[in-house]
Amino acid sequence: MNPKGKVALITGGAHRVGKAITLMLAQAGADVVVNYNSSTDAANQTVAEAEAAGTKVGGINALALQCDVSDYASVVRMSDAISDRFGGVDMIINGASLFGRFAFPTQELKEIEAWRQITRTSIDGAFYICNSLVPSMIQRAKEAGEAGVIINIVDLSAQTPWPKFTAHAVGKAGLLALTRQLAVELAPAVRVNAIAPGDVLPPPKMSQTRIEERAQETLLQRWGRPDDVAKAVRYLIEADYVTGDLITVDGGKRWVR
Repeated sequence: MNPKGKVALITGGAHRVGKAITLMLAQAGADVVVNYNSSTDAANQTVAEAEAAGTKVGGINALALQCDVSDYASVVRMSDAISDRFGGVDMIINGASLFGRFAFPTQELKEIEAWRQITRTSIDGAFYICNSLVPSMIQRAKEAGEAGVIINIVDLSAQTPWPKFTAHAVGKAGLLALTRQLAVELAPAVRVNAIAPGDVLPPPKMSQTRIEERAQETLLQRWGRPDDVAKAVRYLIEADYVTGDLITVDGGKRWVR
């Protein structure tokens, strides 16, 4: 698919990797819908930057929509708003997720609630988004004569367990399973793939020493950049013979022992 003139929804598209994906799509000439939950200022800033980037390719439309993707009713409202404005979407990038440590086993109610929030955002959220928007995506695909595109952003924990991150790892593993299942369910009208980034953008509170140590834990001896993930998204959008697959963008970290 050529993204120019198409419509893309990017969940979690307001900051970090999601922002890079949003701006890449705008630069490619796609109309972009930036979904956010609480980052209102960041979402509005990203929309402004996307519109500015889109002027270089003739202009694009950008829209920020607040929605808690783990809430089905909220997703339906967002889907309706997208349909009213754009008539549906051609691309869905499911990037919304929650990250945090999780003790197991636990008797703490706040930990149980964390499990619910984290797994529902990664798994249920992507399911709700696709369930709401895929019918119109399929219709648009028929009219355009090319498959729609869904790309789910997982990470290395989808295949390798992370101690103390049970909820996050299970959520990402579930999202990877959903990727493959939807690829089967929706073919040939929609292609569905996943991307697993490695270390991209150090957390704000990480020490410089630890940042440098983590860089050496990859074969390429550097941190990834949001643009590295955005380039993989662009590839999967344009790769018309790829579906049900996973691309790992980790600088070879999984092979370092």
